[in-house]
Amino acid sequence: MASSLNRCIQRCYPAGASLAVVLALGMLAGCAGNPAAFSNARYDLGPAPQVAASGPMPVVKVLDVTAPGILDSDKLIYRLSYADAQQTASYASSHWTMAPSALLTQRLRTVLSQRGTVLTGSDGVSAPVLRVELNEFEQVFDSQTQSHGAITARATLTHGGKVLAQRSFVAQAPARSADAAGAAQALAAASDDLIGQISTWLGAQPLVAAQ
Repeated sequence: MASSLNRCIQRCYPAGASLAVVLALGMLAGCAGNPAAFSNARYDLGPAPQVAASGPMPVVKVLDVTAPGILDSDKLIYRLSYADAQQTASYASSHWTMAPSALLTQRLRTVLSQRGTVLTGSDGVSAPVLRVELNEFEQVFDSQTQSHGAITARATLTHGGKVLAQRSFVAQAPARSADAAGAAQALAAASDDLIGQISTWLGAQPLVAAQ
């Protein structure tokens, strides 16, 4: 039983979560008694939100979102900021269905296509080009029981090789639980916030708005 509990904590909860914390959350019994808790859980961002009507947007090329090596995998990353803010780790048996950059690429194109035509970089059409660089995509623990999803990214709009605008974005959302499921939920909410900010910013750019 003790070994099963240890495996449960390591797989379902981040390193540093004590047995007392798990008990306090009321989740220990469900994890220890559910065989699915020991299988590999896969998360995506869920259904894309319907954006509020804000006028059509002209044709825009949306390139694949880029990310540093640590985010170029399916790992679900967390940071214990209350213990060591400079160290990250990942859940042992919980992963994304694909790299966060790929998930954001899909989400961004899906949401923007609700307002107008969205092309990829391979389309031979002259249009403004949106490039998004993902810098942070992780669950941040402020304490053993409180965490939030944190995303930072930089968006650059170009046309004909000329930079038209550039801006950095920050999005956060609280996690409902101190585990991988809470991380996925919080990061999905933060992703929608981030994409909403980018969509608003993009629609306000003169070249895009004038087309």
